[in-house]
Amino acid sequence: MIKEPVFQQRFKDLNCCVIVPTYNNAHSLENFLADLKLYTNQIIIINDGSTDATGQILEKHPEIQQKKHSENKGKGIALKTGFKLAEDLGYDYAITIDSDGQHYPDDLDVFLTELEKRKESDPELLLVGDRNMGRDGIPGKSSKGNRFSNFWFLVVTGIELHDTQSGYRLYPVKIVNSLKLLTWKFEFEIEVLVKAAWKKVEVRNIPVKVLYQEDERVTHFRPFQDIVRIVLLYMWFVLVSFFYIHPKNKYQDFKKKGFKKFWEEDIIKSNEPPHKKAAAIALGVFVGISPFWGIHTLLVFTLAAVLNLNKVIAFLFSNISIPPFIPFIIYASYQFGSFLTGKGFDWKLKLQKFESGADLFTSLGQYVLGSFALAIVMAGCLWIVFYFLFSVFNPKQVVKP
Repeated sequence: MIKEPVFQQRFKDLNCCVIVPTYNNAHSLENFLADLKLYTNQIIIINDGSTDATGQILEKHPEIQQKKHSENKGKGIALKTGFKLAEDLGYDYAITIDSDGQHYPDDLDVFLTELEKRKESDPELLLVGDRNMGRDGIPGKSSKGNRFSNFWFLVVTGIELHDTQSGYRLYPVKIVNSLKLLTWKFEFEIEVLVKAAWKKVEVRNIPVKVLYQEDERVTHFRPFQDIVRIVLLYMWFVLVSFFYIHPKNKYQDFKKKGFKKFWEEDIIKSNEPPHKKAAAIALGVFVGISPFWGIHTLLVFTLAAVLNLNKVIAFLFSNISIPPFIPFIIYASYQFGSFLTGKGFDWKLKLQKFESGADLFTSLGQYVLGSFALAIVMAGCLWIVFYFLFSVFNPKQVVKP
């Protein structure tokens, strides 16, 4: 009697499969498949144009659903092919796993367990394996790249992940296939994460094990080309998120909630402690007064995301630098700079005093110094004022550390 794979019934109940993109991993593929088949037989393998012995190895496993690309098209295209085939076969979820030996098939359990906890009324779920990239044994370049990606993912989605680059993931198949995805290599997995988050899918990490054997592991990640593509992708996401996604979502929330509820929940955020609301105001004022003209909006949204502060409040108060106020801000900044450089206040400031380029250069430095000083002073004062006001008007609110 043939013994059923360990998690087979769970995979059936959840209508889930495993997708394995592979390219020239013949050295690890045989052992990997032997381990994987201990847990499920609902497997889809995409042979992305391998030129080694991958094809011969896969011929030994005719019971596995397979698709072959005639030439190497990139991991993103391989995953796209896998997701399309998974939906055609009627699966609702797919767990992707790399075939290079770094992932442990027994960790399928943690994905299935989280999926089993999901209620029908809950948002769709996308899980990313957290490999604990800070521990010993993880290559420095991998850890640094992951931190870079984590930071910008937080900026463009407001969601904090500790690992955004792990290939061990659980995806909702129909959601992924509905996304307009433009990339085709390693950056594809980041594009899916960001666009799924924008679709209100619950995106979060779960801990998984990882085995790094630098001498044996074959990676097709090209540091320069692939990193450049990832950087360009995030640059595009920053523009889209700040000037389209975030405003659109807030407008939809406004229409859905009405003015009063929107003001309380999204602007005032009554569930936030006074010090955080006051900090969002202080941040907005600091950015609005700072000398970074032209990128105030980008800067305030980025810092608010990093500091986990109310983006709407911070953005509103950053508009202290609207045109009618700009001359006063520049004048006050210049005076602060004059005072800090030991020249005292120059109340009779006239353009005629700038007689040379050197004078203009010196005055510009004075303005920049004064601008930062004024921004810090105003931000600090307003934090104190609004912290007091929020504390008074929300006396029953518990202040979180």
